[in-house]
Amino acid sequence: MNLPKPIPSCCPPLLSGRLELEELHDVARIFRVLGEPARLQLLNLIAAQSSQEVRACELVETLGLSQPTVSHHLKVMYEAGLLTKERRGTWIYYRLVAERLAQLRSVLS
Repeated sequence: MNLPKPIPSCCPPLLSGRLELEELHDVARIFRVLGEPARLQLLNLIAAQSSQEVRACELVETLGLSQPTVSHHLKVMYEAGLLTKERRGTWIYYRLVAERLAQLRSVLS
């Protein structure tokens, strides 16, 4: 009786990744937020400042977007945990969350 030969596997299966399922969903959500070019540009502009913080009004002219649009993008980034905000008088200052950026760097490295 001729038995079929087993098909050799080209590669052993991967047993685990570096991220748990919950963290994968969280990181994917952040990447979706940054998939919008204006938000990625906002992140880049804030990161380029020596204080790594800005007021929304400083971004309006730079991006050429309306103030409500910039505020919307900042809100989405804040809700995703990429930014913190602090009210000082009549201004709201947005600052990068270094831990979130480190998390993204870790996923990509």
